[in-house]
Order: sequence, then C-alpha cells, then structure tokens
Amino acid sequence: MKPTMLTRSYSLILRDHLKSNRQMAFVSGSRQVGKTTLCKGLADHYLDWDNDNHRDMILSGPDAVANCLSLHQLMEKRPILCLDEIHKYSKWKTFLKGFFDTHNENCRILVTGSSRLDVFKRGGDSLMGRYFIYRMHPLSIAELNSAQCPSDLIQAPCPIEEEDFQALWQFGGFPEPYCKRDLRFSRRWNRLRTEQLFHGDARELTRIQELSQLETLGKILSSRSGQQIIFSNLAKSIRVDDKTIRNWISALSALNYGFLIQPWHRNVSRSLRKEPKWYLRDWANIKDSGTRAETFIACHLLKAVEGWTDLGLGTFELCYLRDKEKREVDFIIIRDEEAWMLIEAKYAKAPLSPNLEYFQKMTGCRHAFQATLDMDFIDKDCFSIETPVIVPAKTLLSQLTL
Repeated sequence: MKPTMLTRSYSLILRDHLKSNRQMAFVSGSRQVGKTTLCKGLADHYLDWDNDNHRDMILSGPDAVANCLSLHQLMEKRPILCLDEIHKYSKWKTFLKGFFDTHNENCRILVTGSSRLDVFKRGGDSLMGRYFIYRMHPLSIAELNSAQCPSDLIQAPCPIEEEDFQALWQFGGFPEPYCKRDLRFSRRWNRLRTEQLFHGDARELTRIQELSQLETLGKILSSRSGQQIIFSNLAKSIRVDDKTIRNWISALSALNYGFLIQPWHRNVSRSLRKEPKWYLRDWANIKDSGTRAETFIACHLLKAVEGWTDLGLGTFELCYLRDKEKREVDFIIIRDEEAWMLIEAKYAKAPLSPNLEYFQKMTGCRHAFQATLDMDFIDKDCFSIETPVIVPAKTLLSQLTL
C-alpha cells in the first residue's frame, strides 16, 4: 500500500531542538528532500524569499517581521518562524543576526533552503553561536521503520516491509517518488530535478559560467558512482584544468548532486592518500545492481554519520580504505578520530572478503561487516559480533538510528 503521509525523524529532531535550544535551526539538504514541507509544518509563520510579498516583508527589516508576528505582545508560547531560501538575499546574514539578537527570547527560528551546508558557512563568525546545522537526507530503512529523535547510535534490528524496501530500492529515498511509486512519474520527476539543479541552482548559487560543461561533467559522474575520481582524467574529458574540475566537483557536492569520501590512511601502511570516491545522492537511476547496492549503502551510512555528528553524539566521518596492493574495503566509519566500523558492500551473497580481516587488524576497527542487499532480514544484532561477518544489509542498516 502506498503511503500518503510520512513521519520524518527530522520532524522529531527539530521539535526537540525548538523546545530545548535558543539557537536558530539551519536545515540544509538536497532539493526535493522535503525541507520546506517539514519546516512549514512546524512553523507558525512562514516567509519565503521567492514570494514577492514575503520578500518585501524581509526587506523591510527585522522590526517589520517582528510586528507581523506580534512579538511585542504577550503570548502563551513562543511562535516559530520559518525563513525559506533567505540565503538568496545578499544581506541575509545581517538580517538574521539583527532579528535573532533582538527577538530570540520571543520566538524560535527555522532557516532552510535548497543548498547544502556550504551556503550557510558563508555566514562566518557573524552568526557564530546563533545556530545549529541539521543536514536532511532522503528516506532510509531505519527512518521508514521508526522515525525517532536518536539518543544513541545503534538500535535493535527491525524488519522493513518487503514492499517498502522494494519501493526504496527502485524509486530512491526522496519522499515524492517513493510515496508515488510510479515509474513514469519518477522518470519525469528525476528529469525536472536534474534540470533545475544544473540550470537553476548552479546559476544562482555558484559562480560557474560554463554551465553546459558542468552539465557534461554531471552526466559523466552519473555513470561513475562508487568509483575513484582521477581529476586529471576528468579535466581532459571536459577540456578544462585540474583546479577547475576540483572546483566544479566541490560545487556539485555542495548542490547535493553527489558526495565524495576520502581514503583513510591512519595506521594503514602503503595506503592511497589522494583519490577520493564519488557517489550519487540518488541511487534510483543506477542500472548496475552492484553499483546501485554500493551507492544505496553509501547514502545510508552518510546519513547516519552526518546525523550523529549534527546531534552531538560524537564526531563521525565516512571514508574508504585502499592500499597500493589494491586491497580495498568500500567504507570505514571514523568515530572521534578512531576507526570504528568497516563495511564491504555487495548486492549478491559472495564469499567473505579477506580484506575485512586484514584491515580490521591493521586499523583496530571493532566491527567488520560484509553487507549484502540480496539477503533476507535476520533478527540478530549485528553489533554483537566483533569478527568479520556477512550480514543482510536490511538488518545492518535497520540498526542505524537514522
């Protein structure tokens, strides 16, 4: 049965933030991931920079917005204001600083937009201490099983309905195509989203002029999810220099088209230290099942490590391992600067990779998993095992709290 409504973990996370913290909540993430819908649902007042009337209100200054919200009169509870796409305003930092410093005792503030953390970083020290970042990701197995505000990293395994898993696998984790579950709709939705990213967001949020070449780079990268990036080779293909390619891939990462993970080299002899790996944010259009499985797992892991970090549960990083003898493990999660978990991604069941044992001994990782997509859920705690083991991805990913 197709879901008509979804309760998102981020709704509970932001409710807790608004109840417990005076700081503004900055909600970043991919276009169409559900930020605006979520924040409008939480807010008492909503101002969108792309709405002419709302823009005029913002341009009138903090006091005009405060008067609109009736902040100068006694109220039973603090109203919640959502400001959408305000980073498009050249003086958005000054506006937020002035509004927050004057009115934060009388209201709570949500700030959201279509771009990633990199846009908000331009705020610099002028907003220091006045906001917390929440990076919003598409749906995952754990979130579909039980939307929650995590207080820990790992939870008990919980099975996902097979129909829901197949929808997540086929249509991806973006809420609208996942809920619609219609192939024709999904194709049209993906085409429009890609066009908006390359012809709208890239023009508005970057200084790149060569948008046709950027789109060509995007098409090349769409077929290379899970592969190491050799910047010089890409530069030759696009006919630009290495520095330009690096800047453009950084821009595509900031626009949430994909993401890079770096090689981990601490305590790893003869490790590679330069070439990152690239992954798409949306696995739905990847045809090869092995590549799709690796990207599916990569997106789940990135959601977990960024969410745990944003919630103050530690400092986490997603990396990979590869040495000069070409031994490789797809992913390693770093917890507070220490190697914690190794994950090898597979679509179909295969013999246990010897690289897991090799790198576990070298890095001191507590856990080493070979996560297989095409395996049935098993009601067994993966994290009770500390030697390399083959596990169903449905079980392992259900145990991540985001």
